[in-house]
Amino acid sequence: MAIDETDQRLLAMLRADARASVAVLAHRLGVSRGTVSNRIARLEKDGIIAGYTVQLRPDVDPHDIAAWMSIAVEGNRTREVIAILLGEPGVASLHDTNGRWDLLAELRASTLTDLAGVLERVRLIGGIRDTETSIHLQTYKTC
Repeated sequence: MAIDETDQRLLAMLRADARASVAVLAHRLGVSRGTVSNRIARLEKDGIIAGYTVQLRPDVDPHDIAAWMSIAVEGNRTREVIAILLGEPGVASLHDTNGRWDLLAELRASTLTDLAGVLERVRLIGGIRDTETSIHLQTYKTC
């Protein structure tokens, strides 16, 4: 299940707009439509792409559960871990950071059971050394 730079870019584009056509994705990547179709099929078959979904603004569904997961990565495996996290549907956003933690992931789930599933899948990713998760309770200020 090797993910190269083109796969990573493709996953990022699909996360931003899963409805983008193969032609648009191919143009943006600078590859053929067949290459994009084959890569998407392989990523789906390998379980990297677990499905496609609609993303709502955070304030649209007040019953949506949000959590923040701090992630420590083993050695030089950050790019590998990021590539896998980009394909995790429960990860709403992913940020590089400094200090004790290497990455900060915003998680979204519709129920606590779903959140537990996201946490389990993330914790099983090879290259992740440690995690700490906090559930988002309330926002007092946004931009």
